[in-house]
Amino acid sequence: MTKAVWYFDFISPFAYLQWQEFDRLPDNLQISHRPVLFAGLLNHWGQKGPAEIPAKRRHTYRYCRWLAQRRNIPFTLPPAHPFNPLKALRLAVALGEDSVAIGEIFRVIYAEGVDVADAEGWRRLTAELGVTDADEKIGTPEVKQALKNNTDEAVSAGVFGVPTFVADGELFWGQDGTGMFLDWLADPASFTTGEFARIADLPFGAHRSRP
Repeated sequence: MTKAVWYFDFISPFAYLQWQEFDRLPDNLQISHRPVLFAGLLNHWGQKGPAEIPAKRRHTYRYCRWLAQRRNIPFTLPPAHPFNPLKALRLAVALGEDSVAIGEIFRVIYAEGVDVADAEGWRRLTAELGVTDADEKIGTPEVKQALKNNTDEAVSAGVFGVPTFVADGELFWGQDGTGMFLDWLADPASFTTGEFARIADLPFGAHRSRP
């Protein structure tokens, strides 16, 4: 049985869209779900998120809406985006990183369009999950540390964005990387020969100067 780790943050609509395509993955794939703080990845690698570049932000939302409509995936962005995903991420950790709970959190955010960072949206989310002591659960030092550990683990694996699958040390980033991941699962050796082998250590031809 092949094992993979799926790193995600609820802040990413691409993570939700990829989640909706998990039925494309083979039945013999064992997936561990790892909520991570996307902002932590950005800070580590010195990157900007899509929403921090105005033109890219607009394109991202339009593309996600288009893709969801094309694939008949329920999709409604919450009233403000990006939002603070910290409580939702900690809740997923507190609930054991359970796939059913993760799916429900995604559904509330992106199918129902609820702002789970808002007090009323948080109450709605926890009610739909049937969790009556959510604030206590997410406030423990163990849960907070576990989320940090997940993010540190992702960085150590080379993860630079979400969503990302990691299997046998190989990274498959983004919702649009699902097909590539499927091809790799079917024939990993084909990604190690020919042009794939050459570009693995491709030298730099130029470096961008930074202010």
